[in-house]
Amino acid sequence: MELWIATGNKGKLEEYKLSLGKIPEFKVYSQADLPHFTPKPEDGATFLDNARIKAKSVKALKSEHWILGEDAGLEVEGLNNLPGVHTARYAGPNARDSENVAKLLKMIQIRSAANRKAQFKCVTVVLTPQNEEWVFEGVLKGQISTKVAGTMGFGYDPVFIPEGETKTLAELGPAYKIQKSHRAIALAQFLTKLKDAALIS
Repeated sequence: MELWIATGNKGKLEEYKLSLGKIPEFKVYSQADLPHFTPKPEDGATFLDNARIKAKSVKALKSEHWILGEDAGLEVEGLNNLPGVHTARYAGPNARDSENVAKLLKMIQIRSAANRKAQFKCVTVVLTPQNEEWVFEGVLKGQISTKVAGTMGFGYDPVFIPEGETKTLAELGPAYKIQKSHRAIALAQFLTKLKDAALIS
């Protein structure tokens, strides 16, 4: 079974490959393996919209295979759930992770210093070889730290502390994320559905 991951984010792809590498039924590819592939703009109003855009753009070229598209983001309670769908470009269209994190910490300090509750949300759209659409959602609750800590991970990992933990995701590292992250939760639902259908062991 070929599974194509519709993402250009190297950090996300690495997490998927770590999680899926132990499933012998799957051969995992990404949109980077497609020659001349041009991603469509992620201009949806919701995570589901954007996940669907990603999945369909790869499905158009790999119609006979499994396609996984996902969109994920950070929702901060005291910022009215921003940055939300703008998570990757919070500080601008081509912002680096460090710039997004710096803006986030600044906005929380200005608007919501006493309420640092936050959650990562992931919506995953899987298109089957028969073009059925399966949707899965994962949420990781936590809070935003007051300072950057840790060097593992990407995005807002250096300032997100999951519930029940004292360290950021960037300190906890990939072994933690492939077990407990929002992305891992959604992926586990997908794998459970495949097992229930006897498509993987």
